[in-house]
Amino acid sequence: MLIAAAFRFFKYESPSPPNDTEESTWSLILVNKWNYIPDNYKVKLTELKNGEAVDERIYHALQKMFNDARKDHIYPVVASGYRTAEKQQELMDEKIAAYESEGYSSDEAKSKAEAWVAIPGTSEHQLGLSVDINADGIRSTGDDVYEWLHENSYKYGFIYRYPKNKTDITGVINEPWHYRYVGTEAAAKIHEQDICLEEYLELQNGI
Repeated sequence: MLIAAAFRFFKYESPSPPNDTEESTWSLILVNKWNYIPDNYKVKLTELKNGEAVDERIYHALQKMFNDARKDHIYPVVASGYRTAEKQQELMDEKIAAYESEGYSSDEAKSKAEAWVAIPGTSEHQLGLSVDINADGIRSTGDDVYEWLHENSYKYGFIYRYPKNKTDITGVINEPWHYRYVGTEAAAKIHEQDICLEEYLELQNGI
């Protein structure tokens, strides 16, 4: 059973960086529309200043990435971090209702909604390893932030998770704001080869 609403957000002043020797056992977990979050999956969260939260193991890398972006006069914010299963279902229901209000049937609305919102249990946000990153809207634009992240995020272990040319593989449309932590080694290879996480894992497993 997924631990969801029962989670309490803990705040840490300076979480320790992850142990590189153990990192791949958790940072490369594959979750998509075909692969659900394991029933026994648990996460320890670190709360951010704006109330969002992430897995404590990625906090250090996320903070360094944001600090370095600001040095380049780019000002990102985490618009969405960890989500409970309930929150994910709420987002799905809202999207379905929006399409139904436009005149789509229930089945059509559900199908269209699933192109934008992951079914609960298949969202990386429930892992605590993914963040939606936007601009502060004052000192940076969304395009500024997305461009910087696309060029630099891999240095900190994050990948542009849903590229527009990989939708048939990831099952998710282009989301330039969605970044996933996979560790610096995997992120560098994914960036260099212009592949997605699914393709990287296939290569690693020799499929």
